[in-house]
Amino acid sequence: MAAPSMGGVSLPRGNGQIVRLPRGASLTDLAERIGAQPAALVTALFHLGEMVTATQSVNEDTLQLLGAEIGWDIQVVSPEDEDRELLSDFDLTFGDEGDEEDWETRPPVVTVMGHVDHGKTKLLDALRNTNVVAREAGGITQHIGAYQISSELEGEERPITFIDTPGHESFTAMRARGAKVTDIVVLVVAADDGVMPQTVEALNHAQAADVPIVVAVNKVDKEGANPAKIRQQLTEYGLVAEEYGGDTMFVDVSATARTGLEDLTAAILLTADAALDLRANPEMDAQGVVIEGKLDRGRGPVATVLVQRGTLRVGDSIVAGDAFGRVRSLLDEHGTKLKEALPARPVQVVGLTSVPRAGDTFLVVEEDRVARQIADRRQARIRNAQNAQMRKRISLEDLDAALKENRQLNLIIKGDNSGTVEALEEALMKIEVSDDVSLRVIHRGVGAITKSDIDLALADDVIVLGFNVRAEGQATELANREGIDVRYYSVIYQAIEEIESALKGMLKPEFEEVALGTAEVREVFRVPRIGNVAGSIVRSGTINRNSKARLLRDGVVVADNLTVESLRRFKDDVTEVREGYECGIGLGSFNDIKLEDVIETFEVREKPRD
Repeated sequence: MAAPSMGGVSLPRGNGQIVRLPRGASLTDLAERIGAQPAALVTALFHLGEMVTATQSVNEDTLQLLGAEIGWDIQVVSPEDEDRELLSDFDLTFGDEGDEEDWETRPPVVTVMGHVDHGKTKLLDALRNTNVVAREAGGITQHIGAYQISSELEGEERPITFIDTPGHESFTAMRARGAKVTDIVVLVVAADDGVMPQTVEALNHAQAADVPIVVAVNKVDKEGANPAKIRQQLTEYGLVAEEYGGDTMFVDVSATARTGLEDLTAAILLTADAALDLRANPEMDAQGVVIEGKLDRGRGPVATVLVQRGTLRVGDSIVAGDAFGRVRSLLDEHGTKLKEALPARPVQVVGLTSVPRAGDTFLVVEEDRVARQIADRRQARIRNAQNAQMRKRISLEDLDAALKENRQLNLIIKGDNSGTVEALEEALMKIEVSDDVSLRVIHRGVGAITKSDIDLALADDVIVLGFNVRAEGQATELANREGIDVRYYSVIYQAIEEIESALKGMLKPEFEEVALGTAEVREVFRVPRIGNVAGSIVRSGTINRNSKARLLRDGVVVADNLTVESLRRFKDDVTEVREGYECGIGLGSFNDIKLEDVIETFEVREKPRD
């Protein structure tokens, strides 16, 4: 049955049938699913006020708008379902645990979360006796690290895998990913500071992931520390300490004084034993999650991965997100080479063709050809989704204005690791200044700023951001020669503040009218070669020569856009006349002045931006 004609075009009526489309699908994709002509869908959207070509990636809102009009329930597939469908095409399944009789006990994976500056990284630092904080700009963790330490419980040596998530609020998405791969969350709260906004945010992530929580009350050695207050505050969020009759373990620790660390690891292991069945199948092909990715000068793309099931071995063909390759070497957190990595083991993988993103899933496949095909299809889908997301909806009413004025700030973001680049991009895209200006990231990547990045910046009038990376020799020379704006940052909020200022600078200036004074006409004089002059008394403010003016008669504006071209007191020319004084006002060639008219003067000033 055909839908009612839209501008002379008939479309097949769906009667509420569901159509599932991948992210960034085009109208051609939709036309194939519903048996319509792409041109008909383009026309239909045109009549709905949307300008879209047949092959352009379309965002979810636009697809659903069109679907509602022609009677189809259009559902955009989630990234997880999209990936599941892709893997099923290759007879692969992510999350398959294999036969239960092959399952073996594995170490718990623990994510450390909490408010910025409450000592999360210092606590891990103490646990593994290294010094990460000193290497972080501003003392804030800018990327995710994963480490395995060895602990002891009841005379038995037990490994624990720790994931350290970033502390700044801009890394919310990365913190959320940390909670998704974890078995237990250690919530760090400073005893001298209390529950803070990011403490609650981290707690929400942990509770959404439905994982047990162990609370580490840190800095108990500091003056003003009040561990009992922390326990009381957290009861409001459903975390009741065991000593108060609840089921949450609270441990008082001091990362600086290195006290309470053994109690913390014991609490983690006891929670894992009591609440979780931590087993995995080491006999299958490895699967897991990318914790971090970076470009190493000597080794190329390096991904820190967490093996969740199976065993990862040197020589395996691997696909991680839209990156693929063969595992050339496996390294632990100390840089020691490993032959294999068992479940719950974080390792660095060398041998990928590109840098995967933090949070991407990885899996081992039979041969390199399959890995390449999966990676290529993932790349295409990610690109389509990004194109749809970047597209700004333009209605027919706005089209003319959009063509006349395109205020857009283009960026290239390069960073030292993929998680930071992704988090920085997400933070920048959330900046809201005005509908008049937009921000577009045309390229993002890991590693030094290269000559090809500068070439791309030349083509598109782009600002290049380097986060903990610098430009290479040729790139620096080209950027200096061509005047490309390259900015370097090591702390994320500096980048956000500067880009926000740049966007505000692109806004059209806003002006406001400021009243200066009013004068009432008492007499009209005819002056040769000048015209009519209004003999007036200033009722309020001041009348300034050369100021803008308008003439009001009986409260109605008779003339606007006038100028006070002459201003006299008696026979003298003056620049201003104040309230209560008489003066002669000449409004240039405008002569329609009558008794009791009111002359209102004003100036137009640019409004400062907030």
